[in-house]
Amino acid sequence: MLIDTHCHLDFPDFEAERDEIVARAAEIGVHKLVTICTRVKRFDTILAVAERYDNVFCSVGTHPNNADEELDVTTEDLVRLSAHPKVVAIGEAGLDYFYDTQKPEDQKTGLLRHIAAARETGLPLVIHSRSADDDMAEILARETGKGAFPFILHCFSSGPDLARVGVELGGYISFSGILTFPKSEELRAIALTVPHDRLLVETDAPYLAPKPFRGKRNEPAYVAHTAQVLGETLGLSIDDIAAVTTDNAFRIFSKMPRS
Repeated sequence: MLIDTHCHLDFPDFEAERDEIVARAAEIGVHKLVTICTRVKRFDTILAVAERYDNVFCSVGTHPNNADEELDVTTEDLVRLSAHPKVVAIGEAGLDYFYDTQKPEDQKTGLLRHIAAARETGLPLVIHSRSADDDMAEILARETGKGAFPFILHCFSSGPDLARVGVELGGYISFSGILTFPKSEELRAIALTVPHDRLLVETDAPYLAPKPFRGKRNEPAYVAHTAQVLGETLGLSIDDIAAVTTDNAFRIFSKMPRS
């Protein structure tokens, strides 16, 4: 059994064959999927996808690249919406300085509200961090000092220092198809430093398809290829890495039922 801890089933890329995509994942052993919210204003659409399938769950939150659109979304809004049985996480929220489309202060405002919601609900915060390692590490350390909250550094492609800080503060590190790319030697080296009980796998579908599908549309079934490479990196069989990452997923997504 594998769990795709981060995909975007509500995106238009999947509209025409969403049923088939969920079925293909189940056929190869990816039995649970977490579809991640990027705009609270689209939460009803995301929730409808999760409610359509017994094995699909979702989050609620605002992606940092949409921060200026949802500055009116409060911590109270996130907490209220997260009460739905299908909502197992807060986010994704965070910092993205790569595209330079949003003001850092707007991104930080949103991130702090999401952190507060994760702290209040006990649901994990799904964190997007790109080209913002120093600021992210500083915020995580400062906010954890005010009160611990569960979190995941998703689609990890940052440096070793942020991975170390994240683990030290109790966070989980999730690897996507980037881990399988030939030039990702440094990322695989970072994976070796992460305790086994903090490892997760994801697709971030429809983006970042792993080898041998690189350059094509990604889908949840392909998380098996990322898990295979992660297992090879750690010297574990596919069965062992599946067991490890699945157990970790149920631990961090504690609201998601085991079945």
